[in-house]
Amino acid sequence: MSAPDKVALVTGANRGIGLEVARQLAQAGLKVVLTCRDDKKGKQAQQELASAGLAVDMRTLDVTSADSVRDLALYLRKQYGRLDILVNNAGIMLDRFEDGQPVMSIMDCDLDQVRRTMETNLYGALSLTKELLPLMKENHFGRIVNVSSGLGQISEMGAGYTGYRLSKAALNALTCMVADELSSENIIVNACCPGWVRTDMGGKNAARSVEEGADTIVWLCQSADGSVSGKLFRDREEQPW
Repeated sequence: MSAPDKVALVTGANRGIGLEVARQLAQAGLKVVLTCRDDKKGKQAQQELASAGLAVDMRTLDVTSADSVRDLALYLRKQYGRLDILVNNAGIMLDRFEDGQPVMSIMDCDLDQVRRTMETNLYGALSLTKELLPLMKENHFGRIVNVSSGLGQISEMGAGYTGYRLSKAALNALTCMVADELSSENIIVNACCPGWVRTDMGGKNAARSVEEGADTIVWLCQSADGSVSGKLFRDREEQPW
């Protein structure tokens, strides 16, 4: 299948890493569907790419809403009849900070914020995967990239960022589960840590540009048939969970 025939969906793509992933995939010739919660911001992102000569589709999506996810799946089926690439990028970090530093004790975490974080970072990705997998299975092709974080690695787990760490560790587990279930299909599922990137979430002092943060995600989106599945990557290299 040539690149122009492929349809890629990127969540949380109105800014930051998601927008850059959408840009790079569109530059590679894929038909990109850019999604975000805010219709106005989504259209602004779409126009930004259009001004660079990149035509992308835009759909409003709330990953925490079952109806919103279902409506998107119906749209993709009607409009394109397929989905080849899913980038679960939408994510939030609501953990408490004091004087610019995360509250370290898990005893002080806000459980409501932990629940809200899990709703977006984990359940949102699970909901989209459930609804959109049929489109991949019908065409015997799929690539799912879950945008995770080193903060979710069990091998490097520490204190602080309670909700965010838990949500990304669980997203890593989901990656392994879905990859194993699809091991006999031509659907490759991996997670990616983009590193500390200069975004609204990462802050202006982060070490990496959005271009650098998007690189491994886009690389995984373009994985060849038979590539490794159910793994975590950073800088195009496999990492321990």
